[in-house]
Amino acid sequence: MLQKNKETKRKQPFTDVPPRYILWGSIGVVVLALLFLVLFPMLKAAKRVPPQERSSSEPQSEKTIRHPLTGIWLSDPVELPRVFGVMIDNQVDAWPQSGIDQAFLVIEAPVEASIPRMIAFFDQSQAVEKIGPVRSARPYFIDWNNEFDALYAHVGGSNEALDKIENGGTFDLNEYSHSTTFWRATTRMAPHNAYTSTERLNEYLQKRIEANLVPELLYESWQFKDPEDTSKSEINSKMIVDYWAPTYTAQWNFDAQTNQYVRFQGGKQALTLDGNPIKADNVGVVVTDVSVLDAVGRRKIRTTGEGKAWVLQDGTVIEAVWKKPSISQRLRFYVQDQELKMNPGKTWIQIVPSEFDVTFLQE
Repeated sequence: MLQKNKETKRKQPFTDVPPRYILWGSIGVVVLALLFLVLFPMLKAAKRVPPQERSSSEPQSEKTIRHPLTGIWLSDPVELPRVFGVMIDNQVDAWPQSGIDQAFLVIEAPVEASIPRMIAFFDQSQAVEKIGPVRSARPYFIDWNNEFDALYAHVGGSNEALDKIENGGTFDLNEYSHSTTFWRATTRMAPHNAYTSTERLNEYLQKRIEANLVPELLYESWQFKDPEDTSKSEINSKMIVDYWAPTYTAQWNFDAQTNQYVRFQGGKQALTLDGNPIKADNVGVVVTDVSVLDAVGRRKIRTTGEGKAWVLQDGTVIEAVWKKPSISQRLRFYVQDQELKMNPGKTWIQIVPSEFDVTFLQE
């Protein structure tokens, strides 16, 4: 009997719970269940959010300054880089060229027989193993080179160009005087077989720096903007530049997926010796005075002053004015007296004697 009473006393606290406690406990269970149903999907989704879409309170590297040559955003500022300007052969026997796909700027202009030649510009920090074929100097290319106080790499030159180098303070590198900075390929015939590299150009630059024989860097940057998003557009635009012979006709086709212009030469896509396509983020056209100097067909090209121009960006053709007040100042593009901002990356500029040498196609 005593044992039975003890068992009864143990059970009693559980059976005599007041009804209000039972009610509140039930409500609590329901609330917890609802919270779980609401919060669990949210927590699960948060785990799937890519890092770039998460709260801005997460530490991120600030990109507040652009590279002075390419306009690409940087986390930290850089000193004004030294620039290499390399004369590039564009005669058909020199195709395909090497390294020009990596130049941050290329300026293309006619020489003898209206065959175009190029000056390709490289930042000293770039690693480009093979650049060329390297050809001879012309006076107007010197003017564009000296915008950057650049080391001008070439193989000889016209008499006028060599005189200009000697008397004009150009930071010069002639293969005839410094052959170790260049090499001759055995797979091609001269004069289309001279090459250099940024490594060799930097070696020469370092010697000049140690001898305190380098110009002060005074060049200024272009203005840059962020590119448009054209990836979902159906823009199909082209520009054709006629350099007399059909073989040298240059064509730029816009690729909306990459927001870049792809180069074609003589009706075929232009590729480097390594098979890389040649692309540009901006393509400029400069219309200026071009005249023939002699029976050989050497040209005189006006590089300073101003004139008609176009700039291709983001699949659009922008009518502009080019201006270059002096030899030492940058060539720039303007729209209604405001400097045109360029897309960051690579730029290619075509020099032509007439606006009728340029055709724009929109499909």
